[in-house]
Amino acid sequence: MDKTTALATELLAGIGGEANISKLENCMTRVRVEVKDEQQLMLAELRNLDGIKGYIKQGEQHQFIVGPGAAAKVVDCMRSLLSERPATAQDEIARNKAAAKARYAAPMSEALKKLAAVFIPLIPAFIASGLITGIINLLKRPDIAGEFAVHYPNVLGLLGIFGSAVFAIMNILVGVNAARVFGGSLAMGGVMAGILTSPALAQIVLFGEPLQPGRGGVIAVLLVVALMCWVERRLRAWLPESVELIVNPLLTTLITASLAILIVQPLGGYISDAIVLGVNVALEQGGLLVGALLSGFFLPLVLSGLHQGLVPIHVEMVQAHGNNPLLPILAMAGVGQVGAALAVLLRTRNARLKKVIKGALPVGILGIGEPLIFGVTLPLGKPFLGACLGGAVGGALISYWKVATVITFGISGLPLALTIIAGKVMFYLMGCLITVLAGFIFTWILGFTDPEE
Repeated sequence: MDKTTALATELLAGIGGEANISKLENCMTRVRVEVKDEQQLMLAELRNLDGIKGYIKQGEQHQFIVGPGAAAKVVDCMRSLLSERPATAQDEIARNKAAAKARYAAPMSEALKKLAAVFIPLIPAFIASGLITGIINLLKRPDIAGEFAVHYPNVLGLLGIFGSAVFAIMNILVGVNAARVFGGSLAMGGVMAGILTSPALAQIVLFGEPLQPGRGGVIAVLLVVALMCWVERRLRAWLPESVELIVNPLLTTLITASLAILIVQPLGGYISDAIVLGVNVALEQGGLLVGALLSGFFLPLVLSGLHQGLVPIHVEMVQAHGNNPLLPILAMAGVGQVGAALAVLLRTRNARLKKVIKGALPVGILGIGEPLIFGVTLPLGKPFLGACLGGAVGGALISYWKVATVITFGISGLPLALTIIAGKVMFYLMGCLITVLAGFIFTWILGFTDPEE
């Protein structure tokens, strides 16, 4: 047994094993642990272990200093030992559940969940940005705000900065989150994104062409940071602990950045261009049909988890054109749920179901559709189909009217109207109304088996 494995094993024993660990992580020099029961922590023995150079407690966190480079190796080894421990009865039950879930999971669902995990933390920033932009659009309209734009141009200018700030640092945020998801250093993820978006790239000519800052958008950032994390982990395993802290970030930056400029960013650019072009052509040429298909099949995608793969496409659309025509189309799927639920509410005699619908309808109108899907339409079967068909009608109209929003994702339903581009707000609201009616009519025609009390 090597020194790292021995130290990891002894640390786990002294901490009380996995059952007593609530959080395990590391920084450059320390193994950081939070435990559930302090009484199980054999602190005196842990502080005297061979390889422990010091101990600090900050708040709930116990920090064992093991030295530069060693901390990451020890924590990786601890996690590996935890995954290899003998299985208990509870572990076996959990493993069976996980196996069943994996057996029926949609293809690529786990990879798409990781992809979504990169962008989900950015939702509050996207929502704020979109709503601020909507406020600006309202303040610029003389019929609503009068001469506000003329008298207070600085206020609009500041609001514009507030609303666009997230897009100025979008790639950096994605780089940091991607490094967290892919298991790399957060700061290095931000650095890689910063390199790809640096304005100084435009001054460098390579193979007879000037480089393009930001080429490939978030797609390129995701690819480069994934590569960076792989390189960083390999170097950590190969380099001696005494120099790993200094040499690893240096070599990781030089290797990854060079490959990024030569290969990965151009590849990301081609992928990004193809995605944006494909969506634009589909919406332009397909019109009603494409809109109906996108919205009509969106709810089944949500159930399978495959909708998470659309997140980078939303971001790319905004980065490329400043607006997103895809989100309003997909939002009609949730609006169709409202119409279907209203039909069920009027036809059912089940008091419990009526109560569920009355509680879920307000949040459904606000764009939060899970209570309606899993509490009403999906268990009843046919109303779920009616909701999908109603959403398809709305999606077709929204696509035909070329409605677009200024945000990537994060809100839906009625609140999304605040972020719709100027001149298309009424079309979006009309689409919502027609979709509710369509979902209602389809569900009323299809009917359902009213559950017994």
